[in-house]
Amino acid sequence: MSQNSAKFRDQINKVTNDGNKRKWLYPKLIKGKLFRYRALISYSFLLLLFATPFIRLNGEQLVLLNVPERKFVFFGLIFWPQDFYLFVLALISFMIFIVLFTVVFGRVFCGWICPQTIFLEMVFRRIEAWVEGSPAQRKVLDDGPLTTKKAAKKIAKHGVYLLISFLIANIFLSYLIGSTTLITIIKEPVAEHLSGFISIILFTLVFYLVFSRMRELVCTVVCPYGRLQGVLLDNESIIVAYDYQRGEPRGKKLKGDCIDCGLCVQVCPTGIDIRNGTQMECVNCTACIDACDMVMDKIGRPIRLIGFKSEDEILQKESLTLNKRVYGYAAILFLLLGTLTYLLLKRSDVETTILRAGGTLYQLRDKEHTVSNLYNAELVNKTTHQLRFEIVPDDRAAKIQYIQKDNQLAAGASIKITFFVILPQSSIRQYKSAIGFRLLSAGKQLDHIETTFIAPPND
Repeated sequence: MSQNSAKFRDQINKVTNDGNKRKWLYPKLIKGKLFRYRALISYSFLLLLFATPFIRLNGEQLVLLNVPERKFVFFGLIFWPQDFYLFVLALISFMIFIVLFTVVFGRVFCGWICPQTIFLEMVFRRIEAWVEGSPAQRKVLDDGPLTTKKAAKKIAKHGVYLLISFLIANIFLSYLIGSTTLITIIKEPVAEHLSGFISIILFTLVFYLVFSRMRELVCTVVCPYGRLQGVLLDNESIIVAYDYQRGEPRGKKLKGDCIDCGLCVQVCPTGIDIRNGTQMECVNCTACIDACDMVMDKIGRPIRLIGFKSEDEILQKESLTLNKRVYGYAAILFLLLGTLTYLLLKRSDVETTILRAGGTLYQLRDKEHTVSNLYNAELVNKTTHQLRFEIVPDDRAAKIQYIQKDNQLAAGASIKITFFVILPQSSIRQYKSAIGFRLLSAGKQLDHIETTFIAPPND
């Protein structure tokens, strides 16, 4: 780290020195090796993001997060409010994975996978460069007076921004209400789907403001992940880092490899100087690596003066080693994923609950020499199709007498049934015993339920 690097801690690089005005960033674009890899990943991700709502599996959208209807679909599996514990477990597993990934590889997720970074760097800033020119030309245009040419360029750029934001808003909404519903909203008159059109307009404005005005402030101010990495990173984490042992002292005539060209700062989308060390604003986009490698090639020095390195690798020339914290997070993640997998495999298509009716005792039927218990059953269909079903007791001597009967269950629906279970008095051996039921549909067992049966024992 440079001896003068402490200055960056005394001021925010996003505002002017007097703190009265935001400092607009004009990062240069250098299409190096890592940029090409990142572009390939980014555009593949964008293709997947836009295509997923229109891909169907088992009759359902591939991914759906329908909060209003409390319906969630992931790769053909439907999850209802009754499966909320699975959603929570999956969310915890994802968070632990992010923590583990950050501990080992730093904030690579932000620079390579995060939709905010992908849309900003690979879509909106590319459009900006296409309409307004190079970073220097854009700065001159912004600082200059309002002319017809400037107004035309600004209108063209923001017009395209609004169009793309509108498209993103529609895709985002399709994940929440479903692509079929979205297409219906688009095709039918506005008056019939006023709330849907208002949602699309609001989301359009939000995305437009995020990508046209807020930009890197989303990563540095809004997103909590940047602050979280300060807690998670240690000296063994692999991050985008400047090799100060090799680079210092800086200057063309000094002994260090860094010639202090400043190109790594000029390409940074958050406006930091990576030579000052790890900073919260760094999203590990690797633009500075491509820029520095280009300079090192030109001056005949080894590349990766800036690269994926750990602090121990820079300071002590040590290779990557996994510490106890990594193994601990990995063990927790393995346990969570194992539990989640088990619960998913165990999950039935129909969730059935059968309980004895509260506040009731057994009923003796002296004429029939039988005893009965009253039960309430609730069935939830987690499939995408209607089911015909029957409830069959495990005990062949048991009979079911329905008070409220239904043998059809619509897709995604739930029903409640009330019935008596009748057993011969001669078969009762203890006051409280277990009794089981099978839920059958088309000869296939969908679920097995156990509850209790109470009756005076037969002496």
